[in-house]
Amino acid sequence: MYLQRRNRILRKNAAIRSLVAETVLTPQDFIAPLFIDEGRDIAYEIPSMPGYYRYSLDKTVQEVKALWGLGIRSVLLFIKCEDRLKDNTGQESWNPDGLMQRSIKAIKDAVPEMVVMTDVALDPYSEYGHDGIVKNGEIVNDETAEALLKMSLSHARAGADWVAPSDMMDGRIGIIREGLEKNGYTRTGIMAYSAKYASCFYGPFRDALDSAPGFGDKKTYQMDFSNRREAVKEALSDVEEGADILMVKPAMAYLDIIREIKNAVTLPVSAYHVSGEYAMIKAAAAKGWLDENKAILESLTAIKRAGADLIATYFARQAVALING
Repeated sequence: MYLQRRNRILRKNAAIRSLVAETVLTPQDFIAPLFIDEGRDIAYEIPSMPGYYRYSLDKTVQEVKALWGLGIRSVLLFIKCEDRLKDNTGQESWNPDGLMQRSIKAIKDAVPEMVVMTDVALDPYSEYGHDGIVKNGEIVNDETAEALLKMSLSHARAGADWVAPSDMMDGRIGIIREGLEKNGYTRTGIMAYSAKYASCFYGPFRDALDSAPGFGDKKTYQMDFSNRREAVKEALSDVEEGADILMVKPAMAYLDIIREIKNAVTLPVSAYHVSGEYAMIKAAAAKGWLDENKAILESLTAIKRAGADLIATYFARQAVALING
């Protein structure tokens, strides 16, 4: 049989496949999320996220040093706020001596070149577990945005390289950008969660930080998973308001959204490989239903192939070990 083209020639062995691979993962693709708690010498394994831990600050610094040694260049910080400090204003979130602020300073002191990104949302600090201030059973937008600005400024003062608003309030990127500019933080970046969906895949994360909503759900501010065009609209709004990186969350079930936004903007696009996606792979692997290492690399490659320039993933450490062989 004569064929003008034999496409399998480019697949005949591993060496050739690696030469022509269109998508290649590197350690620099990953943002490592870190959960931080008060205390010392604490490494609490999250039950719904086997192999992942919430660390005290001393242990967190050790972990950051290890991640840097592996070639990972960015971390995204989340803190577990003590119940006694939670209220409806979120005021602990801009406490200059709060756990987040102390964590930023400790990490930048220990590994100055590590890119430190910080979660900006009120749910860890809210007595209601919502991402905003509650009035008459409603999550109010404008007052929440002002609280998020205070929070962002406190992170910038502590030394954060990037703030990452994950709340989905209208207009908060513009308010934060204006506030950073007016206060002289002209080198602080904003990674906007531009398309954050009201997803069932966040469950283990809420276990990790005890931040599940105390009433209702988050569907009045996080996006409806039925919608695609709306994600592009949200992303373009964040571009106009001054975002530097756009985030899609979750990642695996939203590869089409990553690609839509990548095609619509010129800014870098990040994606969050969320806790539920992590837990599913871990659970299936524990049952022997799939090969964990192969599933990690295939999933992360798919996210990058879809258009993500950066990937926040709980598999960052494992993935780098697999990439480096």
